[in-house]
Amino acid sequence: MSSVGPSDAYLTRFLDLHPKEIDLSLGRVERLLADLGSPQASLPPAIQVAGTNGKGSTTAFLRAMLEAAGKSVHVYTSPHLVRFHERIRLGAPGGGSFVDEAKLTATFEEVDRVNDGRAITLFEITTAAALLLFARNPADVLLLEVGLGGRYDATNVIAKPLASVITPVSLDHQKFLGDSLGAIAHEKAGILKSLVPGVIARQEEEALRSIEREAARLGAPLSISGQDWQAREEHGRFVFEDGDGLMDLPLPRLVGRHQIENAGAAIATLRGLPHLGVGAQAVETGLGSVNWPGRMQRLASGALPALLPEGSELWLDGGHNPDGGRAIASTLAELDERSPKPIVMVVGMLNTKDSDGFLEAFAGLAGRVYGVPINSSVAGRSPDEVVHAAERAGLAAEECASIAEALAKAAKAAGPVPPRVLITGSLYLAGEALDANGTPPA
Repeated sequence: MSSVGPSDAYLTRFLDLHPKEIDLSLGRVERLLADLGSPQASLPPAIQVAGTNGKGSTTAFLRAMLEAAGKSVHVYTSPHLVRFHERIRLGAPGGGSFVDEAKLTATFEEVDRVNDGRAITLFEITTAAALLLFARNPADVLLLEVGLGGRYDATNVIAKPLASVITPVSLDHQKFLGDSLGAIAHEKAGILKSLVPGVIARQEEEALRSIEREAARLGAPLSISGQDWQAREEHGRFVFEDGDGLMDLPLPRLVGRHQIENAGAAIATLRGLPHLGVGAQAVETGLGSVNWPGRMQRLASGALPALLPEGSELWLDGGHNPDGGRAIASTLAELDERSPKPIVMVVGMLNTKDSDGFLEAFAGLAGRVYGVPINSSVAGRSPDEVVHAAERAGLAAEECASIAEALAKAAKAAGPVPPRVLITGSLYLAGEALDANGTPPA
């Protein structure tokens, strides 16, 4: 299991500073940052990334390509999978690393003291801590992933980033962002800035119209997938094309057709920032070296694969909304086409997510679903609720008390062809799986 350090005590304390876990606003974080000396004004040049699906993968592609070009890159992402430290990667020549415990604890102590007990959400105060760390440690570029929405997200305190990226928008977090694609896209488009290039991945028409309206209001120039650039697979190769020409590239290391669009958004962003010096070779190297745990990640070794019969495959993906489910199902279908195996799913979900919409994508594809609890969140659905959602989607399902029990049952039920098992439904569950497997992100 993951270790506990002094920083965890601060995280627990920070939870008590505001009655709500999520309360979208910029006022509290701006006040704290001002009291800290406005570190957001002293950051390395930043690329901000918002969206519903693919923002983490797009950020991972950007980091890999920038580092392949010899750049030192700070990265801020959320949520973490196993330990909070994963959210803050400090750049260094030759590659960065997660913030260490001593540096994180000292920074938490400072922001806690300066905040002086005033109301602020956990995400806001920890974002302030991250910005303080990024400002005090030199790097060439900062990749800043939005936590939730965009307009009132605590990361949206950067006055003039290098570029604003919006990955595919879909229905998620409707309670906070609105109940239509247009409303949600409007909130995501809140990261756009006057005269700052915006790179827009492929969108549904309603979402794109909303983004374009906001860009026109702000005077933000857009580079739009399907109009200004294209990313596609052709004959087992990855083809990127824009006004500057065509790139014939190897397929990305990250598995799934949806990763073509995510990689395309990263390339479009960097092609629009030629002064960063990320050439074709760095792009190609980045496609092959990119790493983003918990997204169609193959667990080939560790405690969990050992529970399955020899020849089985164990995969992990933290997807949790209907569009994410469709992307994962498409990837499973591709894998099955190349190497047929019985598909088994181990699913845990939060009660804030559309379980029915997520699981419907796997009807006719998965042979069995094992519903498991999520122990790392109070919002986890019970295994029984997951089972009923799976059954409503037409999937055979049964409940289990843990991931290990589900894998043991899958092993016992396996026929002559070993199964392809997918653990999915939540990033919280993905983190629990990596922790139990003994392979936390590094």
